[in-house]
Amino acid sequence: MNATMRRIDQVTNILAPLAVGQVMTLASNVVGCGFILGWNVVSLIVEFIFLSRVYRIVPALSVKPPAMEHQSYLEKKRERRCLKGRTSSCPAPAISEETSSGLHLQEMTRIPMCIQRLRGLLSTCQEGWRAYYRQPVFLAGLGLAFLYTTVLGFDCITTGYAYTQGISGSLLSILMGVSAVAGLLGTVLFTKLRKAFGLVNTGVISSALHMLCLLLCVCSVFAPGSPIDLSVLNIGNVSDVGGMTGGHQRHGYPLRGGINQPLLPDRSSIHWTNNTVLFENAPAGTEPESYISIILLFLGVITARVGLWSFDLTVTQLLQESICESERGVVNGVQSSMNYLMDLLHFLMVIAAPQPQHFGILVIISVLFIFTGHTMYFLYARKAKRKPRTNT
Repeated sequence: MNATMRRIDQVTNILAPLAVGQVMTLASNVVGCGFILGWNVVSLIVEFIFLSRVYRIVPALSVKPPAMEHQSYLEKKRERRCLKGRTSSCPAPAISEETSSGLHLQEMTRIPMCIQRLRGLLSTCQEGWRAYYRQPVFLAGLGLAFLYTTVLGFDCITTGYAYTQGISGSLLSILMGVSAVAGLLGTVLFTKLRKAFGLVNTGVISSALHMLCLLLCVCSVFAPGSPIDLSVLNIGNVSDVGGMTGGHQRHGYPLRGGINQPLLPDRSSIHWTNNTVLFENAPAGTEPESYISIILLFLGVITARVGLWSFDLTVTQLLQESICESERGVVNGVQSSMNYLMDLLHFLMVIAAPQPQHFGILVIISVLFIFTGHTMYFLYARKAKRKPRTNT
């Protein structure tokens, strides 16, 4: 089921850029935005119909659980801990339930509501992290989160770098479609490997395949045509790190406009910004010295999607199978927060190193983060394989 849902996701990633690109090409960008808006409204209606159908098909969803069962896992745990604390601190005479509840209400009313909510939020976060850390698949989940700190994906950062290297928008949309096809192959590979080698070994094979393909991205940093300039790391060139002056621009795709562009462009530089993204009417002779670097980069990014999506499905299924139902929502929430936190970190990296000359450094840092994540999974796999031996 996980692989099937991911295949649907990858197919939409293939069709969506093609459809929107055709609309924007035949009509205009405004019409394309209207098309996306209309599509979202229609999708919302379809989603509501499907959710209501699921609600009717599964009668248990319409049955409201009792008050105690309706409470979250963390709330129950917190109440049990409070009850233990009360019984241990007051072993002598028993206090009636009405008296204890009255004292508890008086204590609660003394504390401002905002502080009560803050304490509850902090307590929930603390209990959630403890539940996440206790799981046997903790290292596997944390390793998956580390894979989010990367610039080696088809997001705005990689596409922006591709534009600076002379890649056109039409070619970039084709590469996105090919990348989605590679992800689709990854879901097929996951099902085949799982049947042949088991779930844990599937993650090991997928990790090795992912890292092997990313070596092409590392090679692209030092290949001909790469705009990397390691002199930006020298202390003597600190004042020029954020600029486009000197020799830092010799391998990059030249940009029209002044060399000292403002950080926040005013109305006079909007046209320059659009040319930076779209490269309309680019002057002749502005191509980079060689396309070998950008070819190796996208070859590595696209082929790595096979191992990446296979590994993602492996960890997702491990989380589903290994976590008990009472803690599943809490652990999945912490896992999602870790994924978003590591994703935020890669945007901070780009803020610190925003120029095309810095992209090679970001590639190397991204590969190190991915290597760390896969190392965590290898440690989990080693521990998981040792357990059956000790049990026997």
